[in-house]
Amino acid sequence: MTLRDDSLSYHSRPPAGKIEIRPTKPCLTQRDLALAYTPGVAEPCREIEANPENVFKYTARGNLVAVVSNGTAVLGLGDIGPLAGKPVMEGKALLFKRFADIDAVDVELATKDPAEVIRTVQLLEPTFGGINLEDIKAPECFEIEEALRATMQIPVFHDDQHGTAIISGAALLNALELVGKRIEDVRIVFSGAGAAAIATARFYCLLGARKENIVIVDSKGVIYAGREVGMNKWKQEFAAETQARTLADAMRDADVFVGLSVAGLVTEAMLLSMAPKPIVFALANPDPEIPYDVAKAVRPDAIVATGRSDYPNQVNNVLGFPFIFRGALDVRARQISEQMKVAAAKALAALARESVPETVAKAYGMESLSFGPDYLIPKPLDPRVLMWVAPAVAQAAIESGVARHVLDVEKYRESLESRLGRSREIMRIVFHKARTAPKRVVFAEGSHPKILQAARQLVEQQIAIPILLGNPTLIQEQAAKLKLSVEGMKIEDISSSPNCERYARRIYELRCRKGVTLSEAFELVRHPNYYASAMVELGDADVMISGIEYHYPDGLRPPMRIIGVDPKYKTAAGVYLIITKQRVLFFADTTVNIELDAEQMARVAVLTANLARSFGVEPRVAMLSFSNFGSVRHARTQMVQEAVQIARQLDPDLHVDGEMQANTALNADHLNETYPFNVLGGEANVLIFPNLEAGNIGYKLVARLADAELVGPILVGMRKPVHILQRGDEVKDIINLTAIAVIGAQ
Repeated sequence: MTLRDDSLSYHSRPPAGKIEIRPTKPCLTQRDLALAYTPGVAEPCREIEANPENVFKYTARGNLVAVVSNGTAVLGLGDIGPLAGKPVMEGKALLFKRFADIDAVDVELATKDPAEVIRTVQLLEPTFGGINLEDIKAPECFEIEEALRATMQIPVFHDDQHGTAIISGAALLNALELVGKRIEDVRIVFSGAGAAAIATARFYCLLGARKENIVIVDSKGVIYAGREVGMNKWKQEFAAETQARTLADAMRDADVFVGLSVAGLVTEAMLLSMAPKPIVFALANPDPEIPYDVAKAVRPDAIVATGRSDYPNQVNNVLGFPFIFRGALDVRARQISEQMKVAAAKALAALARESVPETVAKAYGMESLSFGPDYLIPKPLDPRVLMWVAPAVAQAAIESGVARHVLDVEKYRESLESRLGRSREIMRIVFHKARTAPKRVVFAEGSHPKILQAARQLVEQQIAIPILLGNPTLIQEQAAKLKLSVEGMKIEDISSSPNCERYARRIYELRCRKGVTLSEAFELVRHPNYYASAMVELGDADVMISGIEYHYPDGLRPPMRIIGVDPKYKTAAGVYLIITKQRVLFFADTTVNIELDAEQMARVAVLTANLARSFGVEPRVAMLSFSNFGSVRHARTQMVQEAVQIARQLDPDLHVDGEMQANTALNADHLNETYPFNVLGGEANVLIFPNLEAGNIGYKLVARLADAELVGPILVGMRKPVHILQRGDEVKDIINLTAIAVIGAQ
């Protein structure tokens, strides 16, 4: 499928769109119904009537944001109207939920009249805890936001203006520190005079820049005192006393350039004319005003930022709005004050100076990240942004007098970590890390429609280099039927492959003392799973993926025989990564070993703990059984106790304990109060099941009953990366597992 087809399919599959509303309270019995609606609902109504602040206690208003747009300046598409802009607004609502656990509803208004927008939003105030204005064109957006901020008692925030201002402001503070210049002294030139540019210029003044040192250039040239053409009161605010009339004039001897316009406006000569150690923020998307590589080549002394993720210092609004609203809502702020915006920028700037977790650095293909010219602001994948920005915003709201609710900021920070946690970032980090060094992945079932769809996305996302085994004609026909390009993929036909003899002889060499004759090896190599296994074994591919058309044991058997297990552990196991809103859990063994003895269970525990560490999760391993620490005496519980001791010998630093029941392992209070001698120090995040029956049933119950994302089965303990899919896996499952496999191959 093309990106267009994929996007349309993504948005249209049931339920249509990207958001839905779910109840947060039970409504199963007559009693539930009486509490939720009549007659019970009258009680919170009376409480709110008596004290309007109780609306935050008894309703969802305190966590509800409206994403409001009239579709006049949509995401690079221009004035496409409110109906066509609805997918974008739903997307913004999704980001609120995804990054900050804020419920957001898109509200599209069929009017271009600022007065009508203002009045409509004012009438919505009893419903929402905050208003995010989105994709409303300038200059009307200034008028609308100013009127709403002045008349409403809830936060109103136009992200197109303030998001870029806050994130680039953080980058500016750190860049100035690195070049040894003071913000009040630097000359700043803006290219562009739209909503983002005007708001950013204003924000830089809040940070300490002097208005007389700022020059803004629009499509008609420099905005100077006395200019009449193309002016409005917001541009007039920055009309400069200057003789400069062009962008080239303005940039001469400038310390800072901020581009919020279009690609290609800045020339090499303009950069060369800037002051020593210039700061260049070329933020036009998708292509900056001057390419990053060109800017660095022309001015090696420059600090450069863009809006792109493939270069250092990406200015990305997702670093701001979710966390700003999170902090504002949690103190029930009446508005987002200037102090709150400054606090957000300073929190981002301060976080960039902190040591960066290894998992974040590796997600971007680096051994380490540290504050400097190529790291001015945190990476969007850094899970610490929530814990830094939201508390800073909340504190500023309290100090600036706009908060209705005062809280303990340190306890608030802890509650955020517990509420949202790191689980949401796990797979995003995996994908970014995989992109840093894509590997050759051989798919044994190369003509399967799901494999082809996954392979196309893997190429487009630069995660892997797919090798498809199968008949080239059949693969091409299947791809054409799916409207997919096979560009970037390698197709290998086993029936005519010159590698068959080499692979067959390797199979014979490995299996000749296991009853396989040379002629049988030549027969085996014609089977895709044996061929793929030999490819990986001999280094012609880095990873093997199979199983979409096979029963799991049939898919696993060939790589077990040809590639084999890691001799250090002598055991392979299937692990499922279970991602919930609040937890990241690893379940093992779920797919490989029917019965485990104590030594095997211990090895599975260590292998799974190592996998958890590769995701940046410090493992706390619970060895599961039907009893708690000897409460039942039985040969099976004794086996688990022995496994605990062996695991501690294999990995003395591992926090592992048991035997224990699953509910005990996942309830830290119960575990620590009832069994204070345990060594886990908290709830377990790695669960080792005593046999395949328990593990397989366990993960499938979670998949069916819990609101969790499952990734796997991840095959651990193999000598080289191999993963066997489950029949019925979807395209996203194939992509997830392949990304994990690529990291293993890296």
